[in-house]
Amino acid sequence: QVQLVESGGGLVQAGGSLRLSCAASGRTFSRYVMGWFRQAPGKEREFVAAISWSGGRTIYADSVKGRFTISRDNAKNTVYLQMNSLKPEDTAVYYCSARASTIIATTTNYDYWGQGTQVTVSS
Repeated sequence: QVQLVESGGGLVQAGGSLRLSCAASGRTFSRYVMGWFRQAPGKEREFVAAISWSGGRTIYADSVKGRFTISRDNAKNTVYLQMNSLKPEDTAVYYCSARASTIIATTTNYDYWGQGTQVTVSS
């Protein structure tokens, strides 16, 4: 069982930056693929980024590539999402997720989810 708690969301102007954190419980954090998803009002939840067990492999949605960076610190059981050059269309609730697999998935096929943190980007 893994519990995930996101933090770091807030209100920021377009062009600004935020760093989201996701703290995970459990001693096997390093064995989970970790992902970030987001959901805007009236839209389906969409993939943002994911990272492998070791952090050696990352993948991103085209819409955030070059602006967002996912990373993890297995010693701290924490995964991060650094978001730069934010745009109003990045406004959404951001969810952290964990997948008990070696395969990085860009679908919502993850085993555990956090409660989400709101990110609002004003124009």
